[in-house]
Amino acid sequence: MEKTRMSAKLYLALIFIVLYAPILYLIFYSFNSGGSMNNFESFTWEHYAAVFSDTRLIMILINTVIVALLSALIATIIGVLGSIGIVYMRNKSIRNSLLSLNNVLIVSPDVVIGASFLIFFTMIGVKLGFASVLISHIAFSIPIVVLMVLPKLQEMNSSLIDAAADLGATKGEILQRVIIPFIKPGIFAGFFMALTYSLDDFAVTFFVTGNGFSTLSVEIYSMARAGITLTINALSGIIFIVTILLVVGYYFINQRGKNPVGMGVRK
Repeated sequence: MEKTRMSAKLYLALIFIVLYAPILYLIFYSFNSGGSMNNFESFTWEHYAAVFSDTRLIMILINTVIVALLSALIATIIGVLGSIGIVYMRNKSIRNSLLSLNNVLIVSPDVVIGASFLIFFTMIGVKLGFASVLISHIAFSIPIVVLMVLPKLQEMNSSLIDAAADLGATKGEILQRVIIPFIKPGIFAGFFMALTYSLDDFAVTFFVTGNGFSTLSVEIYSMARAGITLTINALSGIIFIVTILLVVGYYFINQRGKNPVGMGVRK
């Protein structure tokens, strides 16, 4: 038994090393005063300073953050309402069909989703740019929010809703004062996950961006094709740190969601 546990720990450690060693190697050389990743000369912040002094990169960063925040917010609103509709739908066959359709965007390859959106926008005459990127990010973020919110809705005791209705609460009041407070951890978790996916997305964005609009992931790809520089390392390091912070935020919200949330509702 001890050998099995030790083997499992070694296997896990190996997996994490394989996954994170290239990223840590990239970040390590982002502090190199030399111009290559072959020899570390001395510690410097100049490559990070170069990122923040580049006006074009700052604008692309702002574009990325705006798209991520807007898409996460809109997807969260739609995803929450969709989750409530799915859970309280009486027809089980339609409910299962909707759940299956919801999972299609999650299991489908990003290349297929991006190509599909490109064809769709071309057919309806939508110019590629901010609008096309935003709509695409909202679309692939909604299923993520639904998956985060559904478990909380399924945990909820239906007697809370019945009690609120018996006390004369309207459907709007039940939604606002009973359902939303109970599923709040799932809502925040869905928002953070949608935000993270939007910030990190490359494949879908690559297909639907245009008209001078770009995001950080697409810009990094374009810069890398022109030649690897340590500015790319610094930019990638910033994105990685931001993503880690979002994941940590999601973890704490998820841990909070495991506490008896219903206690706050009963008050």
